[in-house]
Amino acid sequence: MTELRHRGTTENDLQHQQSEDKGSENEGKAEKDGASDSESKPDTGPPGVPVPADDTPEVLNKALSGLSSRWKNWWVRGILTLAMISFFFFIIYLGPMVLMLIVLCVQIKCFQEIIHIGYSVYHSYHLPWFRTLSWYFLLCVNYFFYGETVTDYFSNLVQREEPLRILSKYHRLISFAMYLTGFCMFVLSLVKKHYRLQFYMFGWTHVTLLIVVTQSHLIIHNLFEGMIWFIVPISCVICNDIMAYMFGFFFGRTPLIKLSPKKTWEGFIGGFFSTVVFGILLSYVMAGYSFFVCPVEFNSDRNSFEVDCEPSDLFQLQDYALPAALESLTGWPTLRLYPFQIHSISLSAFASLMGPFGGFFASGFKRAFKIKDFANTIPGHGGIMDRFDCQYLMATFVNVYIASFIRGPNPAKVVQQLLALRLDQQLHIFNSLKTHLTERGLLEEEED
Repeated sequence: MTELRHRGTTENDLQHQQSEDKGSENEGKAEKDGASDSESKPDTGPPGVPVPADDTPEVLNKALSGLSSRWKNWWVRGILTLAMISFFFFIIYLGPMVLMLIVLCVQIKCFQEIIHIGYSVYHSYHLPWFRTLSWYFLLCVNYFFYGETVTDYFSNLVQREEPLRILSKYHRLISFAMYLTGFCMFVLSLVKKHYRLQFYMFGWTHVTLLIVVTQSHLIIHNLFEGMIWFIVPISCVICNDIMAYMFGFFFGRTPLIKLSPKKTWEGFIGGFFSTVVFGILLSYVMAGYSFFVCPVEFNSDRNSFEVDCEPSDLFQLQDYALPAALESLTGWPTLRLYPFQIHSISLSAFASLMGPFGGFFASGFKRAFKIKDFANTIPGHGGIMDRFDCQYLMATFVNVYIASFIRGPNPAKVVQQLLALRLDQQLHIFNSLKTHLTERGLLEEEED
């Protein structure tokens, strides 16, 4: 995909394709007369990607008409940022299942924005099925990932419902059959003289799926571990984006990276310290509420998804002894914190130091196609992908962090899996476990 330029193919590729076209023209008039319009059309290079028009609301344009473009952009971004944060609070209030649906909607919109750029390159050739196949592959991948998630986290629901149990048993076979159908459709859609471009776009679709769908699936995994693992990382990225912009706007003098000329070292450093402090404070507030810290579970008795548990030690206040230097400075021998607050330092540090590289990657991608934003969905901010380029990288880190340092064996999941076995298998496991515990002296040996 990185080989694609603003005109869709490199100059060498165009010259090579044109030479192929000239050679094929000499193969005979009969073959030319039987060729379709798309086959006989020469490759003259696709049109440029259209630049989204400014869709700032008219009321804001009138209210800010007396300001310079720099301050006008500042106010537009600020107002829309407050609106988005308010909407974020609202969907948090609605609960984890609504959050999951919002993540799915964001994923679909991000996919659409990236695919649209490819379609703008591809459309001039009038080749069949590109968008149809792209959306079909999105459906296949989502079916696979969401099926795996439901089976993993809500196995008691799956085992209770007969249709879900059948779908779960053959889930991977069905997923493979769906993908294989799309693969065959792609092969059948290949058009003579345009093979190279079609395979470019086939790769374009799959890289987009890898970047967008796979990482949005990790966001949902983080959410099911407890909403705090979803809200704190996302909020840290938002805080870093805002504070880096503020520090850069008012104090920025030293350019940070050529891919984003407006990014400055002053904004990068100011955003780092602001985000770490913000992460610690936000974690302290949220760790005290079971609504935020408990994993999402399905209650079979009430037939509903619930967030209710006894918080783990990670969300219990503990006393930590301060180093001698800090004790002499503050006068406090100990500091009372939630253990999660210590983990939040790692999350906020990653959001500040490595998260921006997701934005730099997106900036390089947009520069390759000479566009300012992925879309114009949010005035002053661009498209949805412009706002979530850092979030996807952050979601992957959080998922890896949980798997490496937080998650341990889950007795509830083990019991659910045991209950799904046949009775003779359950009895065999019971006897094996009983023998093991007896040998370790945890159970008294019974007489025959």
